[in-house]
Amino acid sequence: MYFLLILLTFVSWGIQWRLRSKFKQYAQIRLSSGLSGAEVAAKMLADHGIYDVRVISTDGQLTDHYNPADKTVNLSEGVYAERSASAAAIAAHECGHAVQHATAYSMLQFRSALVPTLSAVSRYMPIILLIGFFTINRTPYPLGIGIALFGLTTLFSFITLPVEFDASRRALAWMDKRGVVNAEEHAMAQDALWWAAMTYVVAALASLASLLYYVNIFMRRR
Repeated sequence: MYFLLILLTFVSWGIQWRLRSKFKQYAQIRLSSGLSGAEVAAKMLADHGIYDVRVISTDGQLTDHYNPADKTVNLSEGVYAERSASAAAIAAHECGHAVQHATAYSMLQFRSALVPTLSAVSRYMPIILLIGFFTINRTPYPLGIGIALFGLTTLFSFITLPVEFDASRRALAWMDKRGVVNAEEHAMAQDALWWAAMTYVVAALASLASLLYYVNIFMRRR
């Protein structure tokens, strides 16, 4: 299990590198529709009757996200102003989350409901796990509690997967319908979003492998 964690770490690094290289490659090709990421986002929101969500620029690279708390689509500086297939894909994907929010998509609601709990869990879980490792020979309870808390983070990672894949599906379908991308650009956008999704898949698998690692230690030392 330990070697699996190491392997997944290297796979994660590889996917992150591949993702960045793909976005850099596709960013060099100007979108035939001439729309910027911000314009794509505004158009997609309007087409879905969403007028209470703001599209704003945020610092960093690949820091794009939708914030349901303040209803903002946050696009990194490059994506916000860029007129490429990768920028359009990211902008539409984040708006896909806004559409999920507006239509009460069940998996997003479930995921959002877990966020407050996960915030508290992430604050105390590492400490509890550490205490559990030091006390496992005397009492299994601290490690058991730590494992239960870690299980919540693993659950959250897997719930994230359908949310992300659905947002990409909505983004690609809308871009095709509205003529934002042509056939070649669709392939680029789909490829970029696929690599982005793989980062979530590997993160979920790594979380599961870590959970099983802790469970294995717990079972052997009880």
